[in-house]
Amino acid sequence: MRAPTSRETRWLIVAALVVLWEFLPRLGLIPTLFLPPLSMTAVALWTAGPEYLSHLGVTLREVGVALVFACGGGIACGIALGSSARFRKLLLPVVSSAYAIPLVVLYPLFTAWFGIGEPSKVVFAAVYGFLPTLLGAAAGVQTIDRGLIVTARSMGATRVQQIVHVLLPATMPTVLSSLRIGGALVIVGVVVAEMLMSTAGIGFLISRYRTMLDSPKVFAAILLVLALAVVFDLLVQTAERRFLKKGRGDAAAQPQG
Repeated sequence: MRAPTSRETRWLIVAALVVLWEFLPRLGLIPTLFLPPLSMTAVALWTAGPEYLSHLGVTLREVGVALVFACGGGIACGIALGSSARFRKLLLPVVSSAYAIPLVVLYPLFTAWFGIGEPSKVVFAAVYGFLPTLLGAAAGVQTIDRGLIVTARSMGATRVQQIVHVLLPATMPTVLSSLRIGGALVIVGVVVAEMLMSTAGIGFLISRYRTMLDSPKVFAAILLVLALAVVFDLLVQTAERRFLKKGRGDAAAQPQG
């Protein structure tokens, strides 16, 4: 009898969690106030679908804008920082120390600076995802064969050309891994900000229904957040597989010496 593959194991774990979620509350082992059955949560999501979709649109807009600044800016700054020994020694310890700060305690400052609307949530989430993305990209640059940089310089490549044509392709696996972490934290940052102070978004629904003790609708909103994170992770994994496949194809196409 063969052992299950990792994919089969993952699906078995998911199936077991679904079964436990449905039957533990129904058997009275967990109070439904703390964990309603999955079917009850699904019904709540279906019946209030238009409301959830409306607030999901707000969350998606905030997440999209924050991703541009967090991941795009984090990758660019990480590559620039990691490729400069002087700035790396000067700034990398500061960035690492800042990453250890629980940013959620600073959210009142963001609301004071940017108000309680979308800008404060976008900036908070962008900062939340920026630091790990920057650190991951900077770490990836340090693993590059320095001979590639020397060769590019000897061919007259400018600093921008070195980053675009040498550093970025060589660090892409590490960059994509940091993108997965940074993107997930952006989603968390937006939802947390909406829970703390907002009048729209999935986090707002979680906070509102929690105060109303409406557990099925709280978990319905949590399911949407989980789905959003899973979809984002799958998109990054797809991009990573395509990049690795393209890299292998390019290597195979090179003439053999």
